[in-house]
Amino acid sequence: NYVGVTDSAWNNPGKGKELALSQINQGADVIFTAAGNSGLGAFDAVEQFGKNAQGEANKFVIGVDSNQNGVKPGFVLTSMVKRVDNAVYDVVKEVLGGNFKGGFHVFGLDKDGVAYMMDENNKNLISPEILQKVEEARGKIVAGEIKVTDAMAK
Repeated sequence: NYVGVTDSAWNNPGKGKELALSQINQGADVIFTAAGNSGLGAFDAVEQFGKNAQGEANKFVIGVDSNQNGVKPGFVLTSMVKRVDNAVYDVVKEVLGGNFKGGFHVFGLDKDGVAYMMDENNKNLISPEILQKVEEARGKIVAGEIKVTDAMAK
């Protein structure tokens, strides 16, 4: 589902919440946002479903771009971030070393260009066993054992 097709679609949390609630009502347990400020509506949507008798969230959200784990603690499984800091560091290092070559540079898992965030706000939501499986999958992706489609390569 899309919030919209104009630039205002990136700043409409109300529509983001509406879409997230629709997905939850169709059976979604986790909402992965990717809509700028509109994605914040999904945080409100999962919070609206509250917590169970054990104090655990009934629905979850995954933040994007920056660490959003603290936006609604207990409701955010993790945040997927673009590690622009690592990309800038590598490019500056290459420039200073006289080794920089212009062109299209990809900073994926193998170059720590993307990552998931773990901190005090979500550490109790994901078990060590699940984290181990995530790290194993990450390693297999980096090693080429698991193929991830690159939309930019098409």
